[in-house]
Amino acid sequence: MDSKHLRHFVAVAEHNHFTLAAKALHIAQPALSISIKKFEQQLGVELFRREERKVALTDEGKVLYEHAKRVLQQIEDAQLAIDELKGLEKGEVRLGAPSMMGSYFFPEIMMAFKMRYPNLKLTLVDAGTGSIKQMLLDGELDIGVINNENVPDDLEVDSLLDSEMVAVVGKQHPIAQQQTISFEQFFEHELVMFQRGYFHRDFIEKKAQQYGTEMQFSFETNLLPMILSIVKHEFAITALLELVTDHESEVVAVPFDERVKLNLALAWRRDGYLSVADRTFIEFVKQYAAHK
Repeated sequence: MDSKHLRHFVAVAEHNHFTLAAKALHIAQPALSISIKKFEQQLGVELFRREERKVALTDEGKVLYEHAKRVLQQIEDAQLAIDELKGLEKGEVRLGAPSMMGSYFFPEIMMAFKMRYPNLKLTLVDAGTGSIKQMLLDGELDIGVINNENVPDDLEVDSLLDSEMVAVVGKQHPIAQQQTISFEQFFEHELVMFQRGYFHRDFIEKKAQQYGTEMQFSFETNLLPMILSIVKHEFAITALLELVTDHESEVVAVPFDERVKLNLALAWRRDGYLSVADRTFIEFVKQYAAHK
C-alpha cells in the first residue's frame, strides 16, 4: 500500500466520480481507473460500487477512507517537519474561530502578530465550534477556538479565556433594567440566534428542551452585525458572550439567574504537526490573553 494509491482512492471517494477525481489529480482518467483497480486487487476487496454516472464507497471502502485521510495528513505533516529542518517554514497559520471571537478578540491579535512576523500568512475561518472541531480533525485547520468541554480525544487543548453567556437586549427594552433574567422569561420573547453548530445556539436549545418550551425565532443568521442590529432595534433578543457586549454600547447584557460560564480554549490535533508559525502564534495569543 503506497501513498499514491491512497491519494487516488481518497480523490475518487471525495468526488464520487473518476473523471472529476482525475482532473483534480491532474492525471488521465484511464490511468486513475487502472490505479484503483490495482489497489483493489492488492487489497483483495472492492472499494467502490460502479454506477452509471458515479461511484460510491463500499462498506470496505468506507472503513479504508477514514484511515486513508489520517495517513495522508500524517504524510503531509512529516513533509512539513522535514521542510522546516531544511530551513523552510510553512508560512501560514490557519485559524478557526466563532464569529464573536473572530470579531472582538482576534483582530487586534492578528494585526499585532502580522506586524511582528510580516512574512507569515494568517487565515481566519469563521465557523461554529462543532465545525471547527471536525475541520481540525480533518487537517483543514491548524488551530481552532472551541468550547473547552466534550473535547475529542484526538485534540489537544490549552485554556484561553473565560467568558459568560448573557441575554442581550436593546437599551430601551424592559429587560434592560433587570439585574438577571430567568430562562423561562428569556424563552417568552422573540429570538434572533445563530444557526445550529454554534455552541451558544446549541446550549440555548438544550435549555429550551430542559424547560419544556419551544424557542420563538424571528430571525436566524450567522451574521453577527445583523444579529446586533436586530437587537438594537428591539425586534428580538438574543444570547451572546459578554465579550461582545463589552464592546457594544447600544445593547445591554443581562446575566441569566443560572449563570452560564464558558471556558474557551485553543485546540489542535494531538497527533498532528504544528509548524514553527503555528507554535509561535499559539504562544503569541496566550501572552496577549494573559495581559487582557
